Amino acid sequence: MFTSTDKPLIMGILNITPDSFSDGGKYATVDMAMQQVQSMLSQHVDIIDVGGESTRPGAEPVPAQEQIQRVVPVIAAIRQHSDVLISIDTTDSHVAQAALNAGANLINDVSAGLNDPAILTVAATENVPIILMHSQGTPKTMQDNPHYDNVVQAVIEALQQRINTALAAGIKREHIIIDVGIGFGKRKQDNLDLLAHLSDFVALGFPVLLGTSRKRFMGSVCDVSEPTELITATAVTTALGVMAGVSLFRVHDVRENRQAVDIAWAIKQSQ
Repeated sequence: MFTSTDKPLIMGILNITPDSFSDGGKYATVDMAMQQVQSMLSQHVDIIDVGGESTRPGAEPVPAQEQIQRVVPVIAAIRQHSDVLISIDTTDSHVAQAALNAGANLINDVSAGLNDPAILTVAATENVPIILMHSQGTPKTMQDNPHYDNVVQAVIEALQQRINTALAAGIKREHIIIDVGIGFGKRKQDNLDLLAHLSDFVALGFPVLLGTSRKRFMGSVCDVSEPTELITATAVTTALGVMAGVSLFRVHDVRENRQAVDIAWAIKQSQ
């Protein structure tokens, strides 16, 4: 899906959830979701990431059948309308399988297969890419008391273990994408340290996804409390990520981050 010479891709977030931290409840029906899809397509989104379970800090788990009821009609509607790439944001193998059957192209698992190891088998059997993200604990508990002696080394080691497990499950090396998990069981300084060392993760030899969009740690840096006021801050991290070699950016605000990618990529090509 990626090579080091490819321009980075923009993944637009589509949360079919009542309780996501920034846009919970905004796209609760297929019609509402499709309006947002049309908007993202007009802004040249590359991938649409559909999720039926919030992974914000403190979020409760959602049963697989309820996730399926939320996401499958939306995925089917997108696929009927467009051939844009679709990812399914889930940690559950049953949800992943149902989403792929409905037309999704890849899996985005914030637990990297730890929540439901069978999701790795689904990715291998269906021969689709999977995003393996680092997290500490579950969304419900991950921000209770996160601690690392060296967050960069700890995340590299944890991701390497998940990569090895994915390869052992039969997933092709070229189908593995990694995500450092900004905000998932990390303190503000942990997030900043990871952003400062993104090139260390790129050096592992896998495409890297970055997901900072509207996240709380940036609000604490900028003295902003509303997530929707962090669009510029997000675009700054996107530009820095491009320069570090990141391949994919998961964002709420497609237009602004597309511009950040375009400018940073043009500069990077001139180095």
